[in-house]
Amino acid sequence: MDKLARRVVTVWVAVLLGTGVPIGADDWPQWRGTDRLGVWTETGIVDQLPDPLKITWRVPINSGYSGPAVADGRVFVSDWAEQPESRTMDGAERVLALDEQTGKVLWTRTWPTSYRMLQGSYAIGPRATPTVDGDRVYVVGATGVLSCFDVETGELIWRVDYIEDYDTFVPTWGIAGAPLVDGDRLIALVGGEPDALVVAFDKHTGREVWRALKVVGELGYGQPVIYEAGGVRQLIVWHPAALVALDPTTGNVYWEQSLEVRMGLSIATPVKGDAYLLISDFLRGSTMMQLSADRPTATMLWQSQSRSELPDQTEGLHSVITTPIINGNYVYGVGSYGELRGLDARTGERLWMSPDMTVQARWSSAFIVRHRDRYFVNNDNGDLIMAQFTPTGYVELGRTKLIDPDGLSDRGRYYTRRFSGTPREARAGRTHNRPVNWSHPAYANRHIVQRNENEILRASLAAADYD
Repeated sequence: MDKLARRVVTVWVAVLLGTGVPIGADDWPQWRGTDRLGVWTETGIVDQLPDPLKITWRVPINSGYSGPAVADGRVFVSDWAEQPESRTMDGAERVLALDEQTGKVLWTRTWPTSYRMLQGSYAIGPRATPTVDGDRVYVVGATGVLSCFDVETGELIWRVDYIEDYDTFVPTWGIAGAPLVDGDRLIALVGGEPDALVVAFDKHTGREVWRALKVVGELGYGQPVIYEAGGVRQLIVWHPAALVALDPTTGNVYWEQSLEVRMGLSIATPVKGDAYLLISDFLRGSTMMQLSADRPTATMLWQSQSRSELPDQTEGLHSVITTPIINGNYVYGVGSYGELRGLDARTGERLWMSPDMTVQARWSSAFIVRHRDRYFVNNDNGDLIMAQFTPTGYVELGRTKLIDPDGLSDRGRYYTRRFSGTPREARAGRTHNRPVNWSHPAYANRHIVQRNENEILRASLAAADYD
């Protein structure tokens, strides 16, 4: 019996004995959870947000933006530490495996890297959430070192260096794409010159299976995702020059929509709703594609026309970090300066706008996860919010403090404006050290796991813990 089979048997025996993971519990093995949908399906979750939350454990870690992944009783997260007195941003990235119940560090693995090629203000650590698949965890660092580790021992199984092996040019804010497992393939946004923007590796050996797409400008900061549409499974890749659908088994192109994304800011994950496929960027706004029902093609349904980042000069949705959501014929998301907006998915028309969910400032963000008919939201203040989004507006059901927002946002040119859009003050060339929390949490086994630049914690959202 192999290790994976043994582990499955062990878990189910524990359940039957009443000492293991509760029946109906879910893991969160990758970026945005199962299938990268940002949906949490567990039962037994609180109806109202407790204040304060019951913190199961806290563990010190180093800095980084990488969110946690939770699978098979372990929490995986990556971080970075600069060498003492280094003047060239030399240091080491690291992945940690923690016991999900206690926070005990089970193992760590480090590898040297330099952040000298990154934009200095944001050179604080890995960006990509680890991807767990059975007995292996895949981790990619901010400079493109992709590693495969054994989940039990931390043994390095294989490694690929995007710079050395693919001549990748690391984008301004670092490599951010978390690798995606599809069957025996591990699909990654590599950015290899000249024709390896996307590469599928054999997940067992690291051998290249296929490569696709020419590199045009920067790689971007998006996440690959697979959706079924037109009778096939489509690998959706959004990079700064185009939105593309590929055959995940071969890398062949199904369809491609040319786009221009300034500053390489293709960040928010493309989201699907019925026949809709939406992307949204900071400066050019949103583009909605209509997916064909009977073949793997797509046509543009609408596209934002504004070319400004300022709230009073944008008519639709200009996301930065926040991945929007589609619910029926409606789109909800966080715009360029933290304004929450509701749109008609059919036309792109803005229906309403609210300042209440998160900070009103440049680059403001939130991470939104659906749970039944409500949403859990993590905002820049480190708050955990329970809310509903409706065609007529935002409904907040509760809010509590989860973690300290100890990161820093935009340090360059910025503008501060009243929510109405009327300028209150416009400043240029001034440092903006607004505290933020820019790491996506994990929702697993009736708990939330979140990190900042100094610690990772686990808090209960189980109704039984608050009876």
